[in-house]
Amino acid sequence: MTPEEFRQAGHAVVDWIADYWATLPERPVTSQDPPGTVAAGLPAGPPERGEPVEAVLADLDKLVAPGLTHWQHPGFFGYFPANTSGPSVLGDLVSAGLGVQGMLWATGPACTELETVMLDWLAEALDLPARFRSTGPGGGVIQDSASSATLVATLVALHRAAGGRWREVGVDRRYRVYASTEAHSSIEKAARIAGLGSDGVRLIEVDPESQAMSVTALRAAIEADRAAGVVPALVVATVGTTSSTAVDPLPLIGPVCAEYGVFLHVDAAYAGAAAVCPELRFGHAGLEYADSYCFDPHKWLLTGFDCDAFWVADADELVEALTVLPEYLRNAATESGAVIDYRDWQVPLGRRFRALKLWFVLRWYGVEGLRTHIRRTVALAARFADRVRADDRFELVGPHPYALVVFRLRAPDGANEQLLAAVNATGRVFLTHTRVAGRYTLRLAVGAPQSTEAHVDEAWQLLAEAATALAPPG
Repeated sequence: MTPEEFRQAGHAVVDWIADYWATLPERPVTSQDPPGTVAAGLPAGPPERGEPVEAVLADLDKLVAPGLTHWQHPGFFGYFPANTSGPSVLGDLVSAGLGVQGMLWATGPACTELETVMLDWLAEALDLPARFRSTGPGGGVIQDSASSATLVATLVALHRAAGGRWREVGVDRRYRVYASTEAHSSIEKAARIAGLGSDGVRLIEVDPESQAMSVTALRAAIEADRAAGVVPALVVATVGTTSSTAVDPLPLIGPVCAEYGVFLHVDAAYAGAAAVCPELRFGHAGLEYADSYCFDPHKWLLTGFDCDAFWVADADELVEALTVLPEYLRNAATESGAVIDYRDWQVPLGRRFRALKLWFVLRWYGVEGLRTHIRRTVALAARFADRVRADDRFELVGPHPYALVVFRLRAPDGANEQLLAAVNATGRVFLTHTRVAGRYTLRLAVGAPQSTEAHVDEAWQLLAEAATALAPPG
């Protein structure tokens, strides 16, 4: 493909994406086709000769788009948002066009330095502690996801708990990771990958009202493990749990970690984005105790997947735990010690120029534009919660400090399952479920930039009508 051919094809692709976004409200949120439909529509093998971009775009319309769950749809309220934006897509396009492999400063100086500055910009926007900035002992890096950030934090915690032996001898003792029963499943996966096994994770009970980690139970678990010869290595506290956006009490957890010398990682994958708004920084109280912290701009901050922002308070400790330097990567810049080589801050060697899309987003919207987006979606969630609260057939399950509303019918679990299935079957909206205190519970998470009051009201209307159909009056 010549530059001129690329120019023409690129215009066609950008037009296709713009048309896709423009027509999203008219599409069903989820695919209406049975499993295997897309695969059945594809040829059995690759084409012998190349095809024009028009043919590919035609098949995007015919085969791919109808087989999608449309995460950018204004009626998509499932899971947590994973929303992109025009500036993010353009930044990704530039990154793909440049084709930089940013494993070392030497392999792409601008790739590294832009990323360092972008993480400092984000730290300022969220008002993170000064020790997470590159101007201090710590710094930030872009991981692909909060799952990877948790894995890296686990490895650094093991390195610290082993007094540095972990690099050479591996897991030579019994170590423990602590998280609440509401924490993300990636914590257990990280422990397995790190060689601790599922038994290496101790889940701490939560307060039945707040669904936040019990500090009394955490202290008791740490003391019991120490008495049994198990080494407490890591506590993962969550700001905004997946099920209910509960916030673990960092001001109480932090001193316990400091007392016992346990590494504290804070997972704010979803809710961290809210901290661009000063009034929504309550979850960060006590963050000065954290050894590492992460959140996902690719969830709620208009930056396309994948982009997790991960900070550490001690960059030297992170590099010491993960660095491996074969001869073929040696270079003068690395040897000088004056540059950051982000290969030492993650599990893979290679890395994309992810900072470009973050740069485009921050430049286009500015911090105030991002605050407007967050505040708007929080207000939409509050609007929906008011509808739930006003209908005696429903109940809110806990508070809704961010843009997630957790609710259910005042009915058995089976009725709530039927309600969710009926609403999602309309194709107009998509919600997901969880269990809170053992009860089947529905979740509505607002995040798409196209979502408006009309879409939230439609979701409520569909729920109310489905509830009436399940249990008609009289």
